[in-house]
Amino acid sequence: MKHRCFWVTDNELYKKYHDQEWGVAVYDDKKLFEFLILETFQAGLSWLTILNKRENFRKAFDHFNYKKIALYSETKYQELMKDKGIVRNKLKIRGAITNAQLFMKVQKEFGSFSSFIWSYVNDKPIINKFETREEVPAKTMLSDSISKDLKKRGFKFVGSTVIYAYMQAIGMVIDHTTDCFKAKEV
Repeated sequence: MKHRCFWVTDNELYKKYHDQEWGVAVYDDKKLFEFLILETFQAGLSWLTILNKRENFRKAFDHFNYKKIALYSETKYQELMKDKGIVRNKLKIRGAITNAQLFMKVQKEFGSFSSFIWSYVNDKPIINKFETREEVPAKTMLSDSISKDLKKRGFKFVGSTVIYAYMQAIGMVIDHTTDCFKAKEV
């Protein structure tokens, strides 16, 4: 039996996410935007809640097409507020639209969002060797810095804890604990 990180429950969706996505370096802007949206909606909720609704989010938000989301009308916003398959939080939905617009501004400034976000770690993941759950931080000085920069640019729901989770999800930070089978693959 595979030993996984402490936060993985017996849920198959959780296991699949942990084994195939969490901590795998993502450089594609579309995928980076998807994780940004999912992490911002996760704020205050469990990640499993978001994973369970991920396909609904994908359909509701045009497969995370930030160019389309940036142009969402009030009518589309109202549709999203009625969609029981997603997290119906008015500020988070409006934030997703704002974040899509700002995501494209960052792309224009840096050539890609990937270039921007990965520049914080010189394009190379930070590999931690934590042995226990207590060692794994909820945020760091680096996530504080990225959060501050994104907030200054107008991004919504990008506090340091959300950004650290984002960094873990997109593989900027590898936090598989040393007893996890994935840590041995890194």
